Amino acid sequence: MKSKLNYLIGISLNRKIKTKWFMIANIILAIVIAGIINIDSIITFFGGDFNDTRNLYVIDETNMAIPLLEEHLKANSSSLVEEGKEYFHVVKSEESFEELKKKVEEDDKNILVVIKENPETVLEVSVVSNSFMDSIDFQILSTALNNTKVSIAMANSNIPIEEINKIYSALDIKREILDENKKSEDEGMSMIMTTVFPVVILPFFMLSLFLVQMIGAEVNDEKTTRGMEIIISNVSPKTHFFAKVIAGNLFVLIQGSLLVVFAAFGFLIRHLIGGSSITNGLGGEVSNVLSQLLSSGFGEKLIYIIPITLLLMVLTFIAYSLLAGILASMTTNIEDFQQVQTPIMIISLVGYYLAMMAGMFKGALFIKILSFVPFISAILSPSLLVLGQIGIIEILISCLIMVGAIYLLIKYGLRIYKVGILNYSAKGLWKKMLKALKN
Repeated sequence: MKSKLNYLIGISLNRKIKTKWFMIANIILAIVIAGIINIDSIITFFGGDFNDTRNLYVIDETNMAIPLLEEHLKANSSSLVEEGKEYFHVVKSEESFEELKKKVEEDDKNILVVIKENPETVLEVSVVSNSFMDSIDFQILSTALNNTKVSIAMANSNIPIEEINKIYSALDIKREILDENKKSEDEGMSMIMTTVFPVVILPFFMLSLFLVQMIGAEVNDEKTTRGMEIIISNVSPKTHFFAKVIAGNLFVLIQGSLLVVFAAFGFLIRHLIGGSSITNGLGGEVSNVLSQLLSSGFGEKLIYIIPITLLLMVLTFIAYSLLAGILASMTTNIEDFQQVQTPIMIISLVGYYLAMMAGMFKGALFIKILSFVPFISAILSPSLLVLGQIGIIEILISCLIMVGAIYLLIKYGLRIYKVGILNYSAKGLWKKMLKALKN
């Protein structure tokens, strides 16, 4: 049995790996992943202004708007640039309006702002650019100009400039959490979970769906071409079943490892070309939260979070492949399999969206219960563990429940598989499955 099993696994893997589409798809994936990681360098190479400072030439007829405008621009754009850099560089110019317009025409990075006094509206502002302004640029500039208007109105009401600066200065909020089991870094982690975690779990989500599709398509292909009859005449259904499951999981693990290699390759390219830290592109506030998490000892938690998460993901891959093989054995064409796999897709989507919204439930009992449910625990449990809503014991219980689900799928699913792979009837799919279980 072992030699036949190894032979079938090798045949199945070769059909997936030793193909042109596998090579082409992974070359494309490597280019895309490396490109995303180095997107800022690519934009700059092709003449983009990802990190370039915009020159803001200002004609200030109020003689007090420029310092206020500089402060408001700096406050509004601090999260978009690296520390020490300016998003807008304000230049007070003594040149004429026509001369400055020529500078704007020569370079799209140059913007001209004319600020005049207006007795009715406090200020009258004109903004001149060579082409359309980005929505982010215009939003930052318009907000800063409106705040400048309010500041000047306050100054005209005999409020000192120093007091105005105090009013508009950023508030330093100090957090104190009374619950000893809750930490401020956990609160920061929940803030970034909604943006970072979906990206982290997306490869697992996509690979699990791909695994289900791949096993179903392979079993259906052997049934529709009548190749199944030849195979089963030489090997037992049990050997054939395990060969499909093992080959499918090996392929997914190989593909997942390649994705990690592609990401490492992208970071290596970023390091070699002298790119900045990847966290700089996330904005100042998110970068600060990440820095605080790493300095607070969160990195030490990853020592046990990552292995347990990987174990739970591997167990879930096995369960998905078993279920896909069982369902595919009872169908006669790919259309029927697409119908019976719909519940699997729905379960996966439920787990994915629950993981994204885990921080909103704040320890609700029902979300903890759902973290033990097989097939979605691999996505949901790690997110709750990172947020501190469950502990290491709960995620180990999730692993044990997943092992129990795999045992039941093997014990009872094999009965269905033995009957289904040589059954070509397209009627009464669920009746056939129940009958196979009873027998």
